[in-house]
Amino acid sequence: MPPEWKDRRRERDRRVLAGYVSGPAAPVEATARALAKAGTATALILVEGISDQIAVETAAHRRGRDLDAEHVTVVPIGGAHALGRVLGELDTRVLAGLCDLREAGIFRRGLGPARTHVCVDDLEDELIRAVGTDVFAALIDAQGDLGSFHALRNQPAWRDRSVDDQMRRFLTSGSRRKARYARLLVEAAVDRDVLPRPLDDLLSNA
Repeated sequence: MPPEWKDRRRERDRRVLAGYVSGPAAPVEATARALAKAGTATALILVEGISDQIAVETAAHRRGRDLDAEHVTVVPIGGAHALGRVLGELDTRVLAGLCDLREAGIFRRGLGPARTHVCVDDLEDELIRAVGTDVFAALIDAQGDLGSFHALRNQPAWRDRSVDDQMRRFLTSGSRRKARYARLLVEAAVDRDVLPRPLDDLLSNA
């Protein structure tokens, strides 16, 4: 990949992640920042990670909502295993939670089934299926990532997998990429009125 392409990608990531923390300590820092902000919130939405936070906030903004003005804070808890600890630091203002299928049991025990919105299998999979592989391929191309995607598709471990599996692997192969595409895919989904049901239901009840 030419050096100038890497520079452009870093700049895109910087713009998309403006206001969000990144790096090895990002999960812990993001949770701490959201919990500090939660002190003035009247309602809280718990999600597993930073890309989920970006997805929820992007979807709300794209639908004309201002979560800050509504005093709703999205809290990335750093994985479902942290749910009990985070709930111990909060009060009954927790409004809802969004999680992957494999973590549904943990969230339902902590928040109750009515407040738990479950993705199948995860939010990335939901978003890819919602917009379709053609739209996602166009996004990859527009972001200058087509070369990286083709390189992944040619790897022996992925060469014979379905396009959906290849795209999901590409999307989740780096935290910065995952966060950047979370925003892009949500924007595409809202524009096409195909926002995944778990995310749609969460916002409709938040």
